[in-house]
Amino acid sequence: MDNYNQLLAFIWAYEYGNFSAAARANGLTPSAMSKLISRLEARLQVRLFHRGTRTLTLTEEGHVYLNSARAVVDAMTEADSLAEDMPSRVSGQLKIRTMTTFARYHILPWLPEFIDAYPDLNVDIETGPVYRDDFDKGLDLAIYGGVLASSSRIARRIGESQWITCASPAYITRYGIPSHPRELMEHRCFHFNFDSHWNQWVFAEDNQSIIFPVKPVASLSQGDLLRDLAIQGEGIVRLADFHVHRDIREGRLIPLLKAFQSPVREPLYIIYAKRQHLSPRIRCFIEFMEKQIALHPWSI
Repeated sequence: MDNYNQLLAFIWAYEYGNFSAAARANGLTPSAMSKLISRLEARLQVRLFHRGTRTLTLTEEGHVYLNSARAVVDAMTEADSLAEDMPSRVSGQLKIRTMTTFARYHILPWLPEFIDAYPDLNVDIETGPVYRDDFDKGLDLAIYGGVLASSSRIARRIGESQWITCASPAYITRYGIPSHPRELMEHRCFHFNFDSHWNQWVFAEDNQSIIFPVKPVASLSQGDLLRDLAIQGEGIVRLADFHVHRDIREGRLIPLLKAFQSPVREPLYIIYAKRQHLSPRIRCFIEFMEKQIALHPWSI
């Protein structure tokens, strides 16, 4: 067990860049973390880290050892998951990361049903706009759309989304409707305040995809803030249909520039670390989400 703890400490130290941060994140003291690494280096008779004043960097031997260490930890995790491999024993913690708006509109409404079905399972949902590969830090599942970076992770397509340019009836009454995407420069537009392809307003013209620039009067960090401003009649937004489909169906928002709507639909993926020996807690959530998405389509 001490050898396994040394492996974990080594991986954590590499991921966090220094002993103190790795220790705090995993409930250890910096001295305990340092001792585990020292014992590992003594056992292997090789130095794994260059120790700087504030940061750690791997030695050449450390780079070689990292892949083997991760393989051992992954194998241990997989072995532990086999103990759960009975439907009556769906238990433990299920850690999920996804986009805030997707969590709000397509997980939270049905989460009580899932919790009732698996009372021994603790669900931990973290939200953020950008996909991060945190599976080595305890993440079980991620749900994100768009083009994902190539990796060894499993990306299972569970749906697709389309970006909709829209505004409220009040805005249209006050400012009119743009007849061409280039007229967006003359309108009040809102978009996200971080670097993302979500801020590229793509339209179709003459069978070609064209990005038309907008001049945002305000930028915000979260899609629901943009939605709220649009519903209040303050401006035009571009949001995913899984986010605003109910607002459009119920007339709170009106799609604009439909003649220039891009036919491109972004795939939506549920991402997990490995296909083999999938944990029952992960499998049951994937099946649950696929069922809910089939029952509650969001296409407009």
